[in-house]
Amino acid sequence: PMAQASSYMAACGYPIPVQANPTDLYLDLLTPGAESDASDALVAAFAARQKPQLGQVVEQACAVSGLTAKEMLMAAWELKGPAGKGAWLGSYAVPFYVQLRTLLFRKLRITLRNPAAMSMQIFMPTIMGVVLGTIFQGIGKTEFGIPQVSFIFILLTMLSLQSLPLMPALIEERAFMKHETSERLYKESAHILTTMFVTVPLSLIGAAIQTLIIYAFSGLPYEFLPTILGWTLLLFFMFDALFQCVAAVAPDGEQAMTMATPWLVVFMLFNGLIVTKATAPVYLRWVFEISPTSYAMQSIFLTMTGFRGREQSLNQELWLPAWP
Repeated sequence: PMAQASSYMAACGYPIPVQANPTDLYLDLLTPGAESDASDALVAAFAARQKPQLGQVVEQACAVSGLTAKEMLMAAWELKGPAGKGAWLGSYAVPFYVQLRTLLFRKLRITLRNPAAMSMQIFMPTIMGVVLGTIFQGIGKTEFGIPQVSFIFILLTMLSLQSLPLMPALIEERAFMKHETSERLYKESAHILTTMFVTVPLSLIGAAIQTLIIYAFSGLPYEFLPTILGWTLLLFFMFDALFQCVAAVAPDGEQAMTMATPWLVVFMLFNGLIVTKATAPVYLRWVFEISPTSYAMQSIFLTMTGFRGREQSLNQELWLPAWP
């Protein structure tokens, strides 16, 4: 105990002067290389005077089995009496819904305080929508042809890339999550749900705004809007899930980009426009069956050209994949 420190130091040959500050003197005596360094002598005094007794106390304490964490929680709960709240005996300090609620509120506060997050997910897509809409302005007033095909291809490509810049931020959040989950603060599933409830809706709003702005500039008939909007958002969800999956396994942002690029390139090429079934090697034609871009372009083009209901014949005549 600190109350006996002065008498112990005096017994070791280092009495405390009346006008001296005991704490400063202790530090001077125990600091190696100081002018009044006595660390070696004090270590030897500890080994001779206190270590044997402390060793016996430690051995006796180790021989006695203490309360487990569960028993301590139960004891604390019993002290509260009947009116007390029940003790939570799970692996975590609080139930899952409390974990999710806390993480959700924290994520919302961080997002609202970060202007870059809002601009990247909402404002930048809005600006890109105006830019692309200006480029393709009035394209819907002409007959269906190459300009409309190029317009749909660019629109789907832009929506596919919507979540790509978010991968470094997801990886940074994952690093914090790994530290916090290692301390059993919350479950990994709570973090995943928080991202789904905050990050994904913001990106979805940005994708929808971008699509609507571009479509409004294009002048296409509004009867095509449900099909185009539905497929562009569905394509956004697919690639957003792909990028989040890559961000979950990639060690850093650079490698995440490297891992995501092959999937993106394959799906963008095997869309029936750049690479068709007629020009693709036989051993690669199966890619059309899993390419989301190919299905999106097929449905949109069939709707715009009025060929709904003739999918099978067109699939054989043209480059379109089989309709599921």
